[in-house]
Amino acid sequence: MLRGAVVTLRPATEDDVAALVAVREKPEVRARWGGGDLAAETRESLVDPDLRYYAVLLADRVVGAIQWSAEQDPDYRHASIDIFLDPSVHGRGAGTDAVRTLAAHLIDDEGFHRLVIDPAADNTAAIRCYAKAGFRPVGIMRQYERGPDGTWHDGLLMDLLAADLIR
Repeated sequence: MLRGAVVTLRPATEDDVAALVAVREKPEVRARWGGGDLAAETRESLVDPDLRYYAVLLADRVVGAIQWSAEQDPDYRHASIDIFLDPSVHGRGAGTDAVRTLAAHLIDDEGFHRLVIDPAADNTAAIRCYAKAGFRPVGIMRQYERGPDGTWHDGLLMDLLAADLIR
């Protein structure tokens, strides 16, 4: 369990699936994350050996998830992060605190010197959130991901070096 100033992160379990699916079904989240069978996708994330999947709790209520995975090649070793939160908690510091809390864990406990995150280039709220934790823009990845609407969208690669983390 990882405790931030605003949120708590704990490994997600089967008991969290319904709450996480409810968040993923919100139009604002679905527009960014898409998905088909959200319950099946969530369950796959719970057991994926290459993914660490945490429920984000605000006042003991599951309000989203944050996950990380690692590139283990020693010459390229880094961790990548992704997050989704219920729109009802946007603007309350939960996202920044979740990202900051996980980043501190990855640097201090897991030994990563570099972290990456790749929001949609037009997701200004997410970009602002990640910048508050210390992530910096690296560059635009053109036509990086296919959106739920079937068209290609640009992504913004952001990274954070251990010394950049705003604690």
